[in-house]
Amino acid sequence: MTSQTTIDTAGSGDVTPAALPEQPPAAGLRGHPWFTLITVAVGVMMVALDGTIVAIANPAIQKDLGATFAQVQWITNGYFLALAVSLITAGKLGDRFGHRQTFLIGVVGFAAASGAIGLSDSIGLVVTFRVFQGLFGALLMPAALGLLRATFPAEKLNMAIGIWGMVIGASTAGGPILGGVLVQHVSWQSVFFINVPVGLLALVLGVLILRDHRAENAPRSFDLLGIALLSGAMFCLVWALIKAPSWGWGAGLTWTFLAVSVLGFALFSFWETRVKEPLIPLTLFRSVPLSAGVVLMVLMAIAFMGGLFFVTFYLQNVHGMDPVDAGLHLLPLTGMMIVGSPLAGAAITKLGPRIPLAGGMAATAIAMYGMSTLKADTGSGVMSIWFALLGLGLAPVMVGATEVIVGNAAMELSGVAGGLQQAAMQIGGSLGTAVLGAVMASKVDSDLPGNWADAGLPKLTDAQLAQASEAVQVGVAPVAEGTPAEIAAKISGVAHDTFISGMSLASLVAAGVAAVAILVALLTKRGENADAGAGVGHI
Repeated sequence: MTSQTTIDTAGSGDVTPAALPEQPPAAGLRGHPWFTLITVAVGVMMVALDGTIVAIANPAIQKDLGATFAQVQWITNGYFLALAVSLITAGKLGDRFGHRQTFLIGVVGFAAASGAIGLSDSIGLVVTFRVFQGLFGALLMPAALGLLRATFPAEKLNMAIGIWGMVIGASTAGGPILGGVLVQHVSWQSVFFINVPVGLLALVLGVLILRDHRAENAPRSFDLLGIALLSGAMFCLVWALIKAPSWGWGAGLTWTFLAVSVLGFALFSFWETRVKEPLIPLTLFRSVPLSAGVVLMVLMAIAFMGGLFFVTFYLQNVHGMDPVDAGLHLLPLTGMMIVGSPLAGAAITKLGPRIPLAGGMAATAIAMYGMSTLKADTGSGVMSIWFALLGLGLAPVMVGATEVIVGNAAMELSGVAGGLQQAAMQIGGSLGTAVLGAVMASKVDSDLPGNWADAGLPKLTDAQLAQASEAVQVGVAPVAEGTPAEIAAKISGVAHDTFISGMSLASLVAAGVAAVAILVALLTKRGENADAGAGVGHI
């Protein structure tokens, strides 16, 4: 076996013994690197797919269960928030008890929670089991990356990470298409039921193929206070952003939750410098490239996940597409991510991550700006251009940020680094939905009364206006049954124009976030620890 060394996270260059003990060569299927990659890809695909497949099902869920706009947001936010809060802890659990065990538990729990969502008959149960999905998904995501690092030799690891990133990217982008087919031809429940057989397949493959790997310097205790502080801070932040449109951005309650969030993050940071085995060793962030990679993942996810949330409502409720047509209209996005991911991996291997990542975020910023110009009558060709450019821009970030974060962390922190990489994406997704949702809600609340009056429509009471605003935020025209056709047409025009004004502003905010990410990408570089490979199997 090739000798292994690890590079100090702070970038000092100190060499320490490898975190993983010597492993005997793999025999047969057990521990085979490429079969291990296939196995973890099945599990990762299930979790990544569920991050976006629900977006296309949201309108059907909202209609069937009578959910409000904020409740629909929590179908996404609850999932992302549970993932984000749990990923670092899950990475430590993998380092302590073995990534194989945590992966298998995560697969079983995720599939079970998915089946429970399909059987749910209320929005409260859907959100509750989405949180459980996130918790179990958090177990298997960093475990998958830890298994790859422990199985592949150094010279093959970057290729494996590239394919791993491609699976995440393709699954994330492919969610709306698969979701459209299932929602239209089966039911919204089938979007979740499909995870049950996929989970069973991942379980069988995992039992037969995955090999147990444990770090020598594994943690012996868990930072329970750190987990509580981080969870509380994240909850207060996202809750404040979601409720601000109804509470008011200047309301004391809004600022109270924001202040508690800031205090929680400050206390968490202080506690992490005092506890013996912290949840997140803050020394990790002495590495500028690693820190830049984390920030880049957050910014990318804010722009992508937040923007995608409104695109599905735009296609279905404004253009009147059925779920399958909406999914097919997003095919350029999916296709360019699938094609672009291996190309991005090759470019990153040859040029390093800096140029591909900066170029990818530039393309993302341009695409989001283009999406801000969409109108109610925009044709499919124009939409396809912006969707394709978005997919092409996201591919390098999906692939390259993993190498930047994981490769710049010490080997004994592989689980933490894997959890940190995924946590950054999930936090960004949750914040993107919340922040851009708040932008949309504020814009609609601001514009709707004037647009309604300018169209000469009957004046609404405050309660009626609030109900109309909530419908318009998802592109639905608040037309009461029995409304004359002429009046209904005016209401639809006002609703769609107001929704598009909100979506345009949200897209511009996302473009600005992506533009900032270009500068962050310039701070990245190839992982100093990338060559400190994992245990070798046979290739």
